[in-house]
Amino acid sequence: MHSSATPLPATPRLALPRQVSIREVGLRDGLQSIATVMPTARKLAWIRGAYEAGQREIEVGSFVPARLLPQLADTAELVAYAKTLPGLVTSVLVPNLRGAERAMESGADLMLLPLSASHAHSLANLRKTPDEVIEEIGRIRAARDASGSGIQIEVGLSTAFGCTLQGRVEPSEVLRLLQAVLDAGADRVGLADTVGYADPAMVQDLFEAAFAVAGDRLACGHFHDTRGMGVANVYAALKTGVTRFDACLAGIGGCPHAPGASGNVASEDLAYMFASMGIETGIDFDRLMTLRAQVAGWLEGETLHGTLWRAGLPRTMRAVAAA
Repeated sequence: MHSSATPLPATPRLALPRQVSIREVGLRDGLQSIATVMPTARKLAWIRGAYEAGQREIEVGSFVPARLLPQLADTAELVAYAKTLPGLVTSVLVPNLRGAERAMESGADLMLLPLSASHAHSLANLRKTPDEVIEEIGRIRAARDASGSGIQIEVGLSTAFGCTLQGRVEPSEVLRLLQAVLDAGADRVGLADTVGYADPAMVQDLFEAAFAVAGDRLACGHFHDTRGMGVANVYAALKTGVTRFDACLAGIGGCPHAPGASGNVASEDLAYMFASMGIETGIDFDRLMTLRAQVAGWLEGETLHGTLWRAGLPRTMRAVAAA
């Protein structure tokens, strides 16, 4: 039996970016959340391996007191090594003005300043209200300008989609803080689903609203895969025009107040999704998966995440790569 119904018109394919950037944050966001303290020599090998796999932006550490995070005490040494690799953008996280001064001294290309959109999380994490953090960002911008440093200032708005301590975070508050950090002198901003509360609809709505405030200075999406929504949320942000995303090799890092949950979306899974969609990342899968196996050996006993390492690339993709 044949239907006489008129075929539905084909839905036009959404125009997506032809190229995206994946910033590897495993050396900071990943390692700071796990018990294993990785020796500096292995971190240097990780940086080299990521670079040889085609990654061109790496967050190598954080300038926080070593007594608080001994895993990141060697950040200055990692920056110095990363700066020897041509074309590699070296970023570091800094929590305050002193950390920013150390970042400028190190020669890093970019410093990421965290600002929690959740009042409760901000007090717990930095012992400051969000508006007090914004005042500190203003002081950091003034110090950067006075020093003549060319380091970029990027502010990551964490808990932008909700918080384990506070619960709901109003989008209007996220947008208010977004405007405030731009007024305080941030060069770029990003939105982060720190605890994995977001869904694709939330992501699309908030990023579209944020683009209306920040324009092309909205430059990063940071998603955790706590509840299995990480890659879907990346895709939702991609549809709004985001072309740069944070990711952790092997999905390490964990999630505050969610024991056993994965950290950021896995770098290899994100690279696979983009490649499958025909979006260029510059990443060599064979080298990236070799590096993942190496890091897994270094972190024996730690919980790793991700899916590509289990299944491998599909034959169809390997055929395209070989053509």
